[in-house]
Amino acid sequence: MHARLPKNFVLEERLETYADAIELRPANLAGRWAEACLSLGSDVPYREVRLDLGCGKGHFSAASAKREPDVLFIGIDAEPICIAYAAQKATEEGLRNMVLVPGTGEQVVDMFGAGEVSRIHLNFPTPYPRKKEAHKRLVILERLLEYRRILAPAGEVALRTDSQPLRDFALTQFELAGYDVTWQSDDARGEHPDDPTSEYEERLSAQGACVYAITARPGKDPGYVEQTAPLSLVDYLPQDLQNLDYVPHGMQGTVINLRNRRIHEAMRARN
Repeated sequence: MHARLPKNFVLEERLETYADAIELRPANLAGRWAEACLSLGSDVPYREVRLDLGCGKGHFSAASAKREPDVLFIGIDAEPICIAYAAQKATEEGLRNMVLVPGTGEQVVDMFGAGEVSRIHLNFPTPYPRKKEAHKRLVILERLLEYRRILAPAGEVALRTDSQPLRDFALTQFELAGYDVTWQSDDARGEHPDDPTSEYEERLSAQGACVYAITARPGKDPGYVEQTAPLSLVDYLPQDLQNLDYVPHGMQGTVINLRNRRIHEAMRARN
């Protein structure tokens, strides 16, 4: 999902107005985020640093920052419009423990020091269903191996998604990358109704989406590992597409095409 530029929205002005909540040189803070982002007059470092990777307009980061003011929440997104909205939210709500960073999942290893991050939240990440775009997924093997470098010893990656195919693909990737799954749910919102939500979760849940969730921690270092899982999310769809109640975001066209193909194949078989 890409944020649209609303009428009379001047991006440069928004970014300048809320610049105090935005960090444009995150690599300069690698290894010292908890101390460098202290509130004015405080000499107690934040007890944890957590990432909201693909933070969107900052709904989840803001709600989390309110609940845990002694934790530093860093929202990262590649969309400048999202960064502007999230920075506005952090500023207007007085959330000094919420910082926004323009960037992508491929850049996080340069932004943080070894063992600096306690949790990486991946809330409804873009699924990129096609095989040729699989390298962009935030739960692809390569990214998970990189996350290991910045996660604390008991750190974890927390995935939430409406996509059963992406969830199943992620399980293969966590295993390859040497992670231990500590929690898994087919109804995360039902199990934890009071947890902060993201904008996408609210939007897709209203359309009938289930919230699939995985929490995993790095286990034994797998050493050199090769990708062995199917990369197209089509391979993770259920066989019975006709009775599929909810089609994951980003796969609507794919499911329609597969349904039509199977109908035509069945008709040819009868003839």
